[in-house]
Amino acid sequence: MYCNDSALAASSAAMSNPFIRAIPPSLVRFFARPYVAGDSLAKAVDTAADMLRSRGLLTTLDLLAEEITSQADVEENLATYLEMINAASGDDRFITTKQRPTVSLKLSSFTLAPLDRGGDGAGSREAAMRLAEHSKQRNVRLTIDMENSDWTDFTLDTVAALHDKGHHHVGTVIQTRLHRTDSDLDRLPKGCRVRLVIGIYQERAKIAFTDKHKMKERLLTLGSELLKRGHCVELATHDEAYVRRFFDEVVPQTGAQPHKFEAQMLYGVPRMTLQKELVERGIPTRLYLPFARSWSMAIAYLRRRLDEYPAMMFSVLGDVIRSRGRA
Repeated sequence: MYCNDSALAASSAAMSNPFIRAIPPSLVRFFARPYVAGDSLAKAVDTAADMLRSRGLLTTLDLLAEEITSQADVEENLATYLEMINAASGDDRFITTKQRPTVSLKLSSFTLAPLDRGGDGAGSREAAMRLAEHSKQRNVRLTIDMENSDWTDFTLDTVAALHDKGHHHVGTVIQTRLHRTDSDLDRLPKGCRVRLVIGIYQERAKIAFTDKHKMKERLLTLGSELLKRGHCVELATHDEAYVRRFFDEVVPQTGAQPHKFEAQMLYGVPRMTLQKELVERGIPTRLYLPFARSWSMAIAYLRRRLDEYPAMMFSVLGDVIRSRGRA
C-alpha cells in the first residue's frame, strides 16, 4: 500500500468498525503498542529469545512495512529482511534450528505497483526468490503471508514457483474466510507448510463468508483436509475452543505426526495459560512477532488488529489504570 491519503483511506474503508477508522494514528500506536515487539530488529530478536527462554515459545518475525512510496523503501525492506534472516540464524540464544525464529513476509512490501492498487506486483516475486535463496542457505524457514484477495493468485503462484526451484522451506497462508480456499488447496505444493487463518482482511460478501462461526468451523474442516493431504498445518487462532478441538479431535483423527502441526498466536494477545498447556503437551506453539523500523510504518497493521480485537483497547487501559494505582 502507498503511504498517501488515498491508500490510507482505502485501508480504513476495509475496516468494519467506524470508531477504529476515526482513531488518530497517535492513539492507534498507544493502544496497539503492546502487540508490536518494538521499533528495531534487535528488540524483536531479544523478545523472541526471551519468549523461548522463559516460556518455551517459538516465534516468527515480521517487518511491518506496507506503506512504501519509493524504490528506496523497497530496497530498505529487502535489506531488512536479509538482516532478519541473518539474525535468526546467527544468534546463539537459539541453540537448534527448530528454535530459530522463522521469518514472515508480505509480497506487497517489495513493490511500488501493489495488486490491490491496480498494479502488477513488479519486483515482488524477484524479492521473494532472493529471500528464499538466502534463507535456505542460512537454514531459516520463510513464510509468505496472504494479503487481501487481490493478492491470492499472485501469492499462490509465487509459492509454487519457489517450490519448483527447490525452496521447500517456504510456507504460505490460506484463509477460511474466502469461498475459493477449498479449491486453492489443490494449488499448494506437495507437503507445503500452511498457516491456517480466518483472515483479517474484510472482503466482499460475494467472495467471502460473513458468518464468523462458519469461518471458525472451516479451521477444523480445512485443517483436517490439509493434514490428510500431507501438509504441515500451523493453526492460527486465539479461540481456545477451536484450538482444543483441533489438537484433541482433528489431529488424532488424521493420524498426523508431531512435526506436521503447531499452534500460532499473536504476540501480546493474552493466552498465556493456553500457551503453557500446549507447550507442556509438546505441541509447538509460535508467536507472530511483528516489529517496525518506525511506528508510522506499523499504523495500517495496528488498525487492522484493533478492528479485529477491539478489546485490546480496554486491556491497555486496564494496564494503565492498574499501574497508576500501584504508583
